[in-house]
Amino acid sequence: MSTTLERTPTPTPVATPPGRRRQRRLLTRLPIDGALYLTMILAILVMSVPLIWMFLASFKELPEFAQIPLQWLPESFDFSNFAQVASSIPIGRMFLNSVMITILGAGLKVILGLACAYAIVFIDVPFKKTVFYLVLFALLIPGQITIIPNYTLIADLGWLNTYQGILVPGLASAFGTFLFRQHFLSLPISVMEAAEVDGAGHWRRLWRFVVPMSVPTIAAVSLVSIVAEWNEYLWPMLVTDNTRTMTLPVGLTLLQSLDGQQNWGVLMAASALVTVPILLIFLILQRRLVAGLTAGAVTG
Repeated sequence: MSTTLERTPTPTPVATPPGRRRQRRLLTRLPIDGALYLTMILAILVMSVPLIWMFLASFKELPEFAQIPLQWLPESFDFSNFAQVASSIPIGRMFLNSVMITILGAGLKVILGLACAYAIVFIDVPFKKTVFYLVLFALLIPGQITIIPNYTLIADLGWLNTYQGILVPGLASAFGTFLFRQHFLSLPISVMEAAEVDGAGHWRRLWRFVVPMSVPTIAAVSLVSIVAEWNEYLWPMLVTDNTRTMTLPVGLTLLQSLDGQQNWGVLMAASALVTVPILLIFLILQRRLVAGLTAGAVTG
């Protein structure tokens, strides 16, 4: 007697259509994307709301700041606060001082950073790794620690209330040197070797070959340096008390008490005058900022 065993056929799996898989993936990522967009919106509000309030408050009269509930829009867009700023302090001289110090300070920081980074990467000098480690160490030192020795040196040199007293102590840029060095490591060495064969010296190699290939990084370092120089407050306040050499951030302290009271509208108008130029510069250079910062993402 024989028994016949019959196999049960295995069911063939049904393939999921590509459109449905894509839909499932989108549904899975929807909460994550929503949380990311919400975080981005909150960050934008945190950064933009104070600026919006400052610009609107610059057109308000003093009694409007005491209104309850709070009024965002001024009753009338009056420029009297800006006129009072111009009549209370030498705003034109302070603006020119800030422009000059910002251009000179940021420009010298970029030039010195380029030269130092070029020497660390392309010139065979002894202890250049030690120099780079010192640059890294300088990044870890808070600027407030150097204020007292710098002030003592500037006072001994007789540079109080002078432009060089404001500029010279901050010319060295460890951040710029580090970023340039990291970017230079990614440059094609064959270009530098060909330039050396053609008889180009270090100065020509730096300005004719390295600089044109480093425009995004130079723009990034320039933008960071410009913002730092323009907004610098503590050091210029310590070394100058003369309106002839004061910068705009320091000059704002002269507006804290007008006619025996603190006029917030005048302060907001002066703050807007300080903020607008640096915002315009950022809008011009912001496309190159990310490219310049990521260009140094090379280890070596």
